[in-house]
Amino acid sequence: MKSLLVKNIRALVSCDGEDRVYQNVNLYAEDGLIRSIGPEAPEADQVIDASGMYCYPGLINTHHHFFQNFSRNLPQAQNQELFDWLHTMFEIWKRVNPDVIRYSALSSMGELMKNGCTTIFDHHYLFHKNTGPDPLEAQAAAAKELGARMYLSRGGLDRGQKDGGLPPNEVVQTTDEILRSSVDVVQKYHDPSFQSMCRLALAPCSPFTATADLYRESAKLAREYKVRIHTHLCETKDEEDYTLEKVGLRPVAYMQELGMTGSDVWYAHGIHFNDDELKILAETQSGVCHCPISNMKLSSGVCRVPEMLEMGIPVGLGVDGSASNDGSNLLEELRVAYLLHRLNSSDKAPSGYDMLKIATVGGAKVLGWTDAIGSLEVGKCADFFLVDGRRMELIGAMYDPKSVFGTVGLKGPVDYTVVNGRVTVDHGRLVTVDEEKLSAESAQVISKYLEM
Repeated sequence: MKSLLVKNIRALVSCDGEDRVYQNVNLYAEDGLIRSIGPEAPEADQVIDASGMYCYPGLINTHHHFFQNFSRNLPQAQNQELFDWLHTMFEIWKRVNPDVIRYSALSSMGELMKNGCTTIFDHHYLFHKNTGPDPLEAQAAAAKELGARMYLSRGGLDRGQKDGGLPPNEVVQTTDEILRSSVDVVQKYHDPSFQSMCRLALAPCSPFTATADLYRESAKLAREYKVRIHTHLCETKDEEDYTLEKVGLRPVAYMQELGMTGSDVWYAHGIHFNDDELKILAETQSGVCHCPISNMKLSSGVCRVPEMLEMGIPVGLGVDGSASNDGSNLLEELRVAYLLHRLNSSDKAPSGYDMLKIATVGGAKVLGWTDAIGSLEVGKCADFFLVDGRRMELIGAMYDPKSVFGTVGLKGPVDYTVVNGRVTVDHGRLVTVDEEKLSAESAQVISKYLEM
């Protein structure tokens, strides 16, 4: 792999264990790994002059649904809460096809990368007659084309409306089908190596779309194959009412009973935990992905992030599905999270820098990948982004570069994104795809999809 020298960096925010900020340094990467941070300036195959620029660890998105990118901002789904929103959207998602999967993955990941994201988890749970036998193949190919560090998932829906669940019966599979496929995709896609560009988690969708058998057996499979486990949990009061009615347990107790807690588990949203349940998360080191914009749009509530951080619960950041966000910009998520918790918790809220760390080292911990990603340190993967502090929107804003994305935010794409030592965004543009061509082709796919 080629070597890369980023020289004359104005400041490098490492997000390491000592919260170091390096001034006026160079970063040298070789074979996708950081070899030095300091005055050294070895010869390299590629050189970026980062004069006036600020360098940050690549952001880590810990929850998404790419396919939703092609069903956002639809008038029939506005001003609805989760259950009603899902009833509306599933009628559209029944038509998701291989073209939708490919182009939505390219556009979602492309937007994330243009805004500093380098590691991207997607919770894909649609496997039905229209998606083709292996929709993850298109996602993996899109990530490779863009140069993203991809974290796939084998989601699952096995509780349809006929069995008291929420999804239409046309989109559910049997438990056995999902479990057989889970083994296949783990063997096909999951690379546990240090510098892996593709990992995979098992991810039953939610308590109102997946059966107890699917949860229980997925947890067993995940531990047998040493992969992580993910699900939606405690997103709304409706979900809590559902599990109390169906199994007589609150969602966390239900997950405990099914083997779905532990340091290899993380939940999306995690809004409606009570005090005892937060203690369980802390004791088991079960992680939470905070999705503030989606939670606000769907009126789901406010995640108890300040208390979670105080208790040592692993917390990452996610954009959630594009149709409940309606975008794929983790820097925007970071700023909204900062402002939301300032409003809700005042001086107990995470600082702007705390939010940056949630989006970097926090995400790495949630994904079980702290050895390789999440901070800028010698020996770790060369995943980072650069922002020119001289741009007009940042005039007078860079006195605290650690906090700036929470307090001020960034208007417009980052200048560079680098993944595994490879430049993937250059001067705010994706390097490996023609953005205009991608937009035009995506528009054609969306038109056919929504008019079916």
